[in-house]
Amino acid sequence: MTADCKRIPNSFFKREVTKVAPDLLGKILVRRFDDGRIEKFIITETEAYRGGDDKACHANKGLTPRTKVMFDEGGLVYVYLIYGMYWMLNFVTGEVGDSSAVLVRGIEGISGPGRVGKALQLDKSFYGENLETSQRIWIEDSGNKPQFITAPRVGIDYAGEPWINKPWRYILKNNQC
Repeated sequence: MTADCKRIPNSFFKREVTKVAPDLLGKILVRRFDDGRIEKFIITETEAYRGGDDKACHANKGLTPRTKVMFDEGGLVYVYLIYGMYWMLNFVTGEVGDSSAVLVRGIEGISGPGRVGKALQLDKSFYGENLETSQRIWIEDSGNKPQFITAPRVGIDYAGEPWINKPWRYILKNNQC
């Protein structure tokens, strides 16, 4: 990584989710761990979840204690626990009330959202974290505009058509992860 990488402001996230998700590819996810160590990872795979209309989106059922942060403005972290052991990392997008988010499915060297959460040592305390001001997790612009491919999202068969075949999974091209 170069020293001139710059933290991305929340205005980047206050856009439509299917614009933000592919634009996150190639960006640098920065994590400062409790011991002070800082690690940086290139984002290699994302999925878009488009608010209340998207039957695969958690916000589809409306505002709940779990989804509350999704109804806030873009640039906040939405984490949730699956299988009682994996914290899934999402970034809220859009304006207040939009309820959309991007799931981070892969980072350099790590494929799978559960593995991402584990490697980043996420927990419930990250819920609602502001990416613009956080001292423990943020996104930096690498200046790269990488090529990517799209694919249907993973593990959402319950949502039915047309949601299961929306090409809202974005994968960095030539990703070796």
